[in-house]
Amino acid sequence: MKIFCGRPNPTTGSMEWLEEDENYDYHQEIARSRYADMLHDKDRVFKPMANAAVKIVEKNGFRDKIKVINKHSTEVTVGPDGDMQCRANILVTELFDTELIGEGALPTYEHAHKYLVQAGCEAVPHRATVYVQLVESKRMWSWNKLFPVHVKAEDGEKIIVSPSEMENCPGVPSVCDIQLNQMPSSDFTVLSDVVTMFSVDFSKPVRSASTSYSVQLEPVKSGKAQIVLSWWDIDMDPSGMINCTMAPYWVKSTPAFQWRDHWMQCIYFLPNEEPVLQGEKVCLTACRDEYSVWYKLQKARGGEENKVDVRVESPVCRCQAHLLWNRPRFGELNDQNRTQQYIKSLMKVLKTDSVCLCISDGSLLPVLAHYLGAKQVFTLENSAVSCSVMEKIFKANHLEDKIKIIEARPELLTPSHLEDKKISVLVGEPFFTTSLLPWHNLYFWYARTAVTSHLTNDVTVLPQSASLHMMIVEFQDLWRIRSPCGVCEGFDVQTMDDMIKNSLNFRESKEAEPHPLWEYPCKSLSDPLEVLTFDFRKTVPQHCLSTEGSVNLLRKGKSHGAVLWMEYHLAADISVSTGLMQITNEKGNCEWNPHCKQAVYFFSSVIESEALSDLPSAVTYAMNFDTKTGEIAMDFKLL
Repeated sequence: MKIFCGRPNPTTGSMEWLEEDENYDYHQEIARSRYADMLHDKDRVFKPMANAAVKIVEKNGFRDKIKVINKHSTEVTVGPDGDMQCRANILVTELFDTELIGEGALPTYEHAHKYLVQAGCEAVPHRATVYVQLVESKRMWSWNKLFPVHVKAEDGEKIIVSPSEMENCPGVPSVCDIQLNQMPSSDFTVLSDVVTMFSVDFSKPVRSASTSYSVQLEPVKSGKAQIVLSWWDIDMDPSGMINCTMAPYWVKSTPAFQWRDHWMQCIYFLPNEEPVLQGEKVCLTACRDEYSVWYKLQKARGGEENKVDVRVESPVCRCQAHLLWNRPRFGELNDQNRTQQYIKSLMKVLKTDSVCLCISDGSLLPVLAHYLGAKQVFTLENSAVSCSVMEKIFKANHLEDKIKIIEARPELLTPSHLEDKKISVLVGEPFFTTSLLPWHNLYFWYARTAVTSHLTNDVTVLPQSASLHMMIVEFQDLWRIRSPCGVCEGFDVQTMDDMIKNSLNFRESKEAEPHPLWEYPCKSLSDPLEVLTFDFRKTVPQHCLSTEGSVNLLRKGKSHGAVLWMEYHLAADISVSTGLMQITNEKGNCEWNPHCKQAVYFFSSVIESEALSDLPSAVTYAMNFDTKTGEIAMDFKLL
């Protein structure tokens, strides 16, 4: 039997269904499960995977003590002929995600209390408490709104403004979960103390029905309330003596904290920016359904009027921009320094008679090209959503009759689309919504090849080329997601380690995976190295592009893996990096582009080894860019 799996195709810019071996989905699920990361979390109560649990129970000598029921809890039966002979008096669970309730904890607890456990039972964990803090943060707010873009043109300063529909849109309901411990305190202003939003006692019947909670806050500082930061803790016992908290660094009383990637912290965007005054109370309302939470801020009222309007609907994107652009993409579009690089490059290449075609998903480049003097501008958009968003932006800036939107795939572009004109300047960031790994945006090269017949002989392509870069690094913590657990709280879980390793070897261990490395500190062990180049001034070649070589390790440390990223060379001496921004000190600490995910290829032999002896002095690499598939195969060896 075969199954179909969705994978991005960099040669078409589309998600495509590929036929895979029937075991592929199973192996991928295990390989990317992060179960080992959970077991490395020493504060956490855990539940092993069902298909490994039986072997682990037997191996540890508990065959007669523990019965493994390979069912969802809502399917478990109780009674003489059931899965359980009688109702339980202790309920032990792990059903939480970063938002606490996003994995269906509430309906699962609700069912368990109705059908599986006795009244007055004890639950481990015993209770969970959700905390909130109101902050102002231009950086975080830039992940949800499009800021004005200032363009200095020959005929004066122009400003690209956001459509009012986008300005007033509450965004999407999905939580933004990040490693808040990597957010410097200079990037936000605290407007309130930390307060308890709500608690759930798991030893008592739980209701999953939609509800709301309200708390009064007294701002400690005046400012613009934009963001609700949230996290939770769990008391494992009724007295709260054993506590596991997700509190970020500025809240914890102790500097040491347990690193986690399975539970982080939440960022919630308020529907609108709300001004608050120090000492003037406001009311924060949290609404939830079975699986998600959202917030609204209102002015507190005295007396009978203190009952605030709690009928707050779940946020739904009406402007479509939040459907087209994810949060890092909003941040990228709002990065004025990055935009300035494109402005400088366009000023170098545009002429008064330039006919410009932009190929990127939902880019502001067409507006920049028009403001900077192009005679005519076309933009090729791959989807109805991107067409709609661009129409709104052009209309808000009175450009609807200045820039022509073409909804067509590059290979289907016709002379009539371009009003029988030839393109003299082809531009792209490049950015495409289907891209997962850094080199997937090389779809621009394939699109450029597809439109060759519509280009002038002396066409200028921006960016003119791209290059793939790599660097060997030691991670502070990210390596833990691939690290075997061995023994956890006295339990031998080698069976699970072996299962994960087997699934990684099925394919994943030979592939790079995307990670936003600004959230995962690492230090460089080698210099950054350019390994492949791609010349956009020429069409995609028929043959593969291959390279091999070695890189010397300059610093001592564990070589956890290689990081790979793209750099785009826009014009002479102007480049933008999707990866390394700088190595900040002699220790090798790295600053990464915060708007992009970098590719990480883990060296399993290092991560699985306990010893620090025999540190390698160099790493050899072999890269092969298959122009037929747009994918890069890679291999590394430690010397």
